[in-house]
Amino acid sequence: MIEGAADGAGLGIQFLKHLARTRLLLHVVDIAPLDGVTDPIEEVRALEKELEEFDEALMDKPRWLVFNKMDLLAPEDREKAAKAIVKKLKWKQPWYLVSAIGREGTWPLCLDIQRFFDEQRLVEAEAAAAGG
Repeated sequence: MIEGAADGAGLGIQFLKHLARTRLLLHVVDIAPLDGVTDPIEEVRALEKELEEFDEALMDKPRWLVFNKMDLLAPEDREKAAKAIVKKLKWKQPWYLVSAIGREGTWPLCLDIQRFFDEQRLVEAEAAAAGG
Protein backbone atom coordinates (compact mmCIF):
# COMPACT_ATOMS: atom_id res chain seq x y z
CA MET A 1 0.00 0.00 0.00
CA ILE A 2 1.29 3.46 -0.77
CA GLU A 3 0.91 6.68 1.13
CA GLY A 4 -2.27 8.46 0.09
CA ALA A 5 -4.15 5.23 -0.67
CA ALA A 6 -7.09 6.40 1.45
CA ASP A 7 -7.25 9.45 -0.81
CA GLY A 8 -7.24 7.33 -3.96
CA ALA A 9 -3.51 7.16 -4.79
CA GLY A 10 -2.43 4.04 -6.65
CA LEU A 11 -5.00 1.27 -6.31
CA GLY A 12 -6.08 3.24 -3.22
CA ILE A 13 -9.77 2.92 -2.54
CA GLN A 14 -10.13 -0.28 -4.56
CA PHE A 15 -7.45 -2.02 -2.49
CA LEU A 16 -8.76 -0.67 0.80
CA LYS A 17 -12.28 -1.87 -0.03
CA HIS A 18 -10.79 -5.31 -0.56
CA LEU A 19 -9.11 -5.13 2.86
CA ALA A 20 -12.44 -4.26 4.46
CA ARG A 21 -13.75 -7.69 3.36
CA THR A 22 -10.87 -9.65 4.88
CA ARG A 23 -10.76 -11.24 8.32
CA LEU A 24 -7.03 -10.98 8.93
CA LEU A 25 -4.56 -8.31 7.88
CA LEU A 26 -0.87 -9.04 7.54
CA HIS A 27 1.39 -6.01 7.69
CA VAL A 28 4.49 -7.08 5.79
CA VAL A 29 7.43 -4.73 6.33
CA ASP A 30 11.11 -5.10 5.59
CA ILE A 31 13.09 -5.46 8.80
CA ALA A 32 16.26 -4.68 6.84
CA PRO A 33 15.30 -2.18 4.12
CA LEU A 34 17.70 -2.26 1.20
CA ASP A 35 17.92 1.52 1.01
CA GLY A 36 19.09 1.73 4.63
CA VAL A 37 16.86 4.75 5.09
CA THR A 38 13.36 3.32 5.32
CA ASP A 39 12.26 2.84 8.91
CA PRO A 40 10.09 -0.24 9.59
CA ILE A 41 8.34 1.61 12.42
CA GLU A 42 7.36 4.44 10.12
CA GLU A 43 6.22 1.90 7.52
CA VAL A 44 3.84 0.31 10.03
CA ARG A 45 2.58 3.69 11.21
CA ALA A 46 1.97 4.76 7.60
CA LEU A 47 -0.04 1.58 6.99
CA GLU A 48 -2.08 2.20 10.12
CA LYS A 49 -2.71 5.80 9.11
CA GLU A 50 -4.05 4.74 5.72
CA LEU A 51 -6.29 2.12 7.32
CA GLU A 52 -7.66 4.62 9.83
CA GLU A 53 -8.27 7.29 7.22
CA PHE A 54 -10.23 4.87 5.06
CA ASP A 55 -12.21 3.10 7.79
CA GLU A 56 -11.37 3.03 11.50
CA ALA A 57 -13.02 -0.40 11.74
CA LEU A 58 -10.02 -1.83 9.88
CA MET A 59 -7.92 -1.14 12.96
CA ASP A 60 -10.19 -3.47 14.96
CA LYS A 61 -9.50 -6.43 12.69
CA PRO A 62 -6.84 -8.91 13.69
CA ARG A 63 -3.57 -7.54 12.34
CA TRP A 64 -0.33 -9.47 12.38
CA LEU A 65 3.07 -7.97 11.79
CA VAL A 66 5.38 -9.86 9.42
CA PHE A 67 9.00 -8.75 9.26
CA ASN A 68 10.42 -9.77 5.89
CA LYS A 69 14.06 -9.93 4.75
CA MET A 70 15.34 -11.36 8.02
CA ASP A 71 18.03 -13.07 5.94
CA LEU A 72 19.71 -9.68 5.52
CA LEU A 73 20.41 -9.53 9.25
CA ALA A 74 22.85 -11.68 11.16
CA PRO A 75 20.98 -14.57 12.79
CA GLU A 76 21.87 -13.32 16.27
CA ASP A 77 20.43 -9.84 15.49
CA ARG A 78 17.07 -10.82 13.99
CA GLU A 79 15.01 -11.44 17.11
CA LYS A 80 16.57 -8.47 18.91
CA ALA A 81 15.74 -6.10 16.02
CA ALA A 82 12.17 -7.39 15.75
CA LYS A 83 11.56 -7.14 19.49
CA ALA A 84 12.86 -3.56 19.53
CA ILE A 85 10.42 -2.58 16.77
CA VAL A 86 7.54 -4.41 18.43
CA LYS A 87 8.29 -2.60 21.69
CA LYS A 88 8.47 0.85 20.04
CA LEU A 89 5.19 0.20 18.24
CA LYS A 90 3.59 -1.18 21.41
CA TRP A 91 2.44 -4.04 19.18
CA LYS A 92 0.14 -6.45 21.03
CA GLN A 93 -0.82 -8.82 18.22
CA PRO A 94 1.21 -11.69 16.75
CA TRP A 95 4.40 -10.95 14.84
CA TYR A 96 6.70 -13.06 12.71
CA LEU A 97 10.18 -13.01 11.23
CA VAL A 98 10.43 -14.35 7.69
CA SER A 99 12.60 -14.41 4.63
CA ALA A 100 10.25 -14.70 1.68
CA ILE A 101 13.09 -15.32 -0.74
CA GLY A 102 14.65 -18.01 1.46
CA ARG A 103 11.29 -19.31 2.70
CA GLU A 104 12.56 -19.09 6.26
CA GLY A 105 9.83 -18.62 8.85
CA THR A 106 7.08 -18.79 6.24
CA TRP A 107 5.82 -22.26 7.19
CA PRO A 108 5.01 -21.36 10.84
CA LEU A 109 3.26 -18.22 9.58
CA CYS A 110 1.19 -20.26 7.11
CA LEU A 111 0.26 -22.76 9.81
CA ASP A 112 -0.81 -19.99 12.18
CA ILE A 113 -2.89 -18.35 9.45
CA GLN A 114 -4.61 -21.67 8.77
CA ARG A 115 -5.19 -22.18 12.51
CA PHE A 116 -6.68 -18.68 12.74
CA PHE A 117 -9.18 -19.40 9.96
CA ASP A 118 -10.00 -22.85 11.34
CA GLU A 119 -10.79 -21.24 14.70
CA GLN A 120 -12.94 -18.60 12.97
CA ARG A 121 -14.93 -21.31 11.17
CA LEU A 122 -15.40 -23.21 14.42
CA VAL A 123 -16.73 -20.11 16.20
CA GLU A 124 -19.12 -19.43 13.30
CA ALA A 125 -20.32 -23.05 13.25
CA GLU A 126 -20.93 -23.00 17.01
CA ALA A 127 -22.82 -19.71 16.71
CA ALA A 128 -24.94 -21.09 13.88
CA ALA A 129 -25.69 -24.25 15.87
CA ALA A 130 -26.74 -22.14 18.85
CA GLY A 131 -29.06 -20.16 16.62
CA GLY A 132 -26.97 -17.00 16.77
